Amino acid sequence: MIMRTFAIVFVLFCTLAAAQTEPTVVIRPTEIDDILVNPGMGIETFNRFSGQPLNEGVKWSEVGPEKPLPDTAPGTVDFPESSVAYLRWFWSQLEPQPGKYRWEIIDNALAEAHRHNQRLAIRLMPYDDKHPLPDWYIHSGARRANKPTDKDGEIWSPDSGDPLFIQSWSAIVSEMGKRYDGHPDLNHVDISTVGYWGEGWGPYLPDWTVQQQLIDLYFQVFPRTHLLMNFDQLQALVYGTKHGAGWRLDCWGDMGRPFKNFAHMLDLYPEQIARGHLQDVWRTAPVALESCGVPESWKQWGFSLKPILDQALRWHASTINIKSSAIPPEWRAQFNEFQKQIGYRFVLKKLEYPAQVGRGSMAQINMWWFNAGVAPVYRDYLLALSIGDTVVPLDTDIKQWLPGDSIYENTVPIPWELKPGKYRLRVALLDPRTRTPAIRLAIGVRQSGGWYDLGDITVK
Repeated sequence: MIMRTFAIVFVLFCTLAAAQTEPTVVIRPTEIDDILVNPGMGIETFNRFSGQPLNEGVKWSEVGPEKPLPDTAPGTVDFPESSVAYLRWFWSQLEPQPGKYRWEIIDNALAEAHRHNQRLAIRLMPYDDKHPLPDWYIHSGARRANKPTDKDGEIWSPDSGDPLFIQSWSAIVSEMGKRYDGHPDLNHVDISTVGYWGEGWGPYLPDWTVQQQLIDLYFQVFPRTHLLMNFDQLQALVYGTKHGAGWRLDCWGDMGRPFKNFAHMLDLYPEQIARGHLQDVWRTAPVALESCGVPESWKQWGFSLKPILDQALRWHASTINIKSSAIPPEWRAQFNEFQKQIGYRFVLKKLEYPAQVGRGSMAQINMWWFNAGVAPVYRDYLLALSIGDTVVPLDTDIKQWLPGDSIYENTVPIPWELKPGKYRLRVALLDPRTRTPAIRLAIGVRQSGGWYDLGDITVK
């Protein structure tokens, strides 16, 4: 018995010794400086899709398209390539008659986003100063908050505390959630409640309990979709982000316009973030910025571009809406560098693996990753190796890859089905639904299918 135990221990020792003497391959991929267009980040298109005509000058429309828009010839639109299309529609567009929803508008937008290799971000807006509430609602007997003779009397503003408003608005939001929550081509949804554009501010706000109820509804009907809370009212902003929403603001770039003794970037936004203790929201939920005016407006107002871009990086922004307007040519180089920093940017710095592995054995795999962006990725993606055509998923949560360094060190099972021979070892970040490469890395040797070729590995 003693001799048999000794023999077993000796064999194990020899096996371990052999494994320890197996040559280790060390790969240091070449980092690239390209702009990377990746899911859920970057400069958005607004109320249109990639490759479609830009807005002219410094004007844009808040009215989202109701049918597919024409594309232009490839390469004729001078605008950053985009992975997110952001569209907004008014209530009257989607529910022209009570309970009769025009979901084909959003269905078409999702299909168009998919066709243009984008994901869709959306907001449903109750009304604004130019686009009234649905006519049927105005004549439903619902309470009005203002009078025709008031300064803002030309637009019919609802009493948002009216049970009829709460019921009617909640109904369309609920139906939207039932239909679209978790859709693979839906990137995020704005939490829209009361006031102009649904931004939750204005002179006719309901009691906080009503606002809270309307915010809660989004978390109930969109549990699988990223939600963004508008920035204007601090109490609502803090409440939404504490329940898991990211945040968005819509006057990024306002450094103080002529004849105004106020600047959103200097007098409101940084202070509100500090008051609300929102500095770390970006770690778990996305931050989205919308320009005040458009970049050409900034130029006309005499703003310096660098502090505007730097502030977006300090806020760890993932998506930027400049309203599908042209970037002034003299600022394009700065925007190009800016695009390389917003969102996430994954660099594989080093890979270590054994030169030879046995079928059915466990192989030690070590990786050093670096996120050169300012935010994490907020969706689940699957880190995987491929040995030849065999995909080997790795157990790690890449949502935890915050800006800076991350390490993957683990033993990985080598599939039995591999035949002995020499293979190429590749790496990719896969969409867990399709199991296909989904994220571009900031390294070279990318193959046509999206995998990154790294080195040889021999299977015995």
